[in-house]
Amino acid sequence: MGIVGRHGRASAVVAALGALLLLGGAVAPAATADTMRERQWYLDRMQAPAMWKVSTGEGITVAVLDTGVIPTVPELTGRVLKGKNFMEPKRGADQDTNGHGTAMAMLIAGNGANDQGVKGLAPDARILPLTVWGTTKEAGFRRVDALVDALRYAADSEARIIDIGVSFHTSVDDDERDSIKQAVDYAIGRGKLLLTDTGDTGEDGNDVTYPSAIPGVVGVGAVDTTSTVTKFSAYGPQVALAAPGVDIPIRCLEGKPGYCRSQGTGQATALASASAALIWSRHPDWTGNQVLRILMNTAGRPTEDTVPSRYLGYGTIRPRLALLEDPGDPGPADVNPLVAAHEATTPSASPSAPTPSASPSRRSFPDATPVAVEGADRGHGSTVWIVTGAVAAAVLALGAVLLVRRRKRPARITEYGVDYTRER
Repeated sequence: MGIVGRHGRASAVVAALGALLLLGGAVAPAATADTMRERQWYLDRMQAPAMWKVSTGEGITVAVLDTGVIPTVPELTGRVLKGKNFMEPKRGADQDTNGHGTAMAMLIAGNGANDQGVKGLAPDARILPLTVWGTTKEAGFRRVDALVDALRYAADSEARIIDIGVSFHTSVDDDERDSIKQAVDYAIGRGKLLLTDTGDTGEDGNDVTYPSAIPGVVGVGAVDTTSTVTKFSAYGPQVALAAPGVDIPIRCLEGKPGYCRSQGTGQATALASASAALIWSRHPDWTGNQVLRILMNTAGRPTEDTVPSRYLGYGTIRPRLALLEDPGDPGPADVNPLVAAHEATTPSASPSAPTPSASPSRRSFPDATPVAVEGADRGHGSTVWIVTGAVAAAVLALGAVLLVRRRKRPARITEYGVDYTRER
């Protein structure tokens, strides 16, 4: 879920909308705005329409361990199962005051709402919401025991993929790390595939988080529209794969209207989970270990780093190679390839933080057959896309003032894995 321990306060502010309009049309009146489908640049880059002719994720359930999922949003109608809230049981998992869990579920299984909403990469997958974030100080905002209980619950459920949207810094004690590892091992032993973000601290501390540092968990980093590792994506041995994580449209958080541009390793994780759902739907007899091995084998390899790379692991996900071509040998069903690789290289070592002096240079992991994205929106951060004509008119009227404000350095606030840019 990106940077941990911060809670939803950030939102795109109306005053910034005018600056964005004047800066290149990131915000436009609804009558002239492009479609939401066109904003989802990564769907074409990944050749989603061709993949959907082969697989749509049907028959696969993804457990989303996050802030909850609202089942009544148009994009998720009929796709959300009854889940469980492990932080505040009386609230249920069908409430999501922050909106991050709902947004991630849309990236996985959204139906697109007739091109007016977000289309998921695995649009026929189902979502099992498991709430692991609290909303009050009394309940706690996150707890290791809630994550552990949710992992075990997901391991015993019908879900095959577990998308983990909560993480903890290395400050957790040994007993807590052991309990997370035991829950992870239990889920892997039950044939599940676990994915989580590596965090958005690549430029700010590069923190190692759990469970991404637990062997067997797929830590996912983020790439931009050029298939290049982003500066914010945390790096180190915990990175296993990477996926698009920049200029990702989501419903705005904290109940704000409209849709927002976002970035984060949490978004990349959701797309990686959806990729796994596409492959697993096509090969339902495989285990999570085999789906993971195919994801690793078909990933776009780094051009400047050894494999695995400390920046993007085994490369950028390319599920189309597994769906549209021969996926190759999935390997043994009961061997997790990440656990095997860890044991082969450091059999007695525990995950450690990356070398502090290392610099996260921008390294390219090009796709073998890149798809050009015409008019790709390359803005940074998160901004509201859809506004009314009245607001747009008011914004234009304030253009002179906003042109002055845009010169101020943006204040970047990353919360719940969504990186906002707003004017101070």
